[in-house]
Amino acid sequence: MSLKKINTVLAAAFILFILWFGSEFILSPETTAPGFGLPNWPSGDGDGFLIIKGIRDVVLALVLGVLLVTGRRRALGWALLVESLAAYGDMATVLAHHGSAATALGVHGLTGTLMVVNGLLMMHETRKVAAAAPAMPAGQPA
Repeated sequence: MSLKKINTVLAAAFILFILWFGSEFILSPETTAPGFGLPNWPSGDGDGFLIIKGIRDVVLALVLGVLLVTGRRRALGWALLVESLAAYGDMATVLAHHGSAATALGVHGLTGTLMVVNGLLMMHETRKVAAAAPAMPAGQPA
């Protein structure tokens, strides 16, 4: 299997996973939230904060999806690298609030690391194309 196919399958899996997980937080925050890893949830009407998390995830997935569908593979690699920070941020949040270390590392940390691997593989795949592209002066449309 070629590196391009592997990268495409990995990126598509991330997009679907993040889109599904984000949608679950929007549609059913009270049942999805316990799997996030935090020990305590907001009292009262805390669903709004959980829905915000879901919206963030859906937007992250849509950005990756647009880049994949439009063939902007190098930009997709960069986006995977940058968006991995959201997973690492979730991991740090769970650990800082004395949540489940297994969930923090096994879900959020692993997701972030796999996104970094996929992003780096995508950058490796597109390195020859980027090196061959002519330099555009600043302010010039591509």
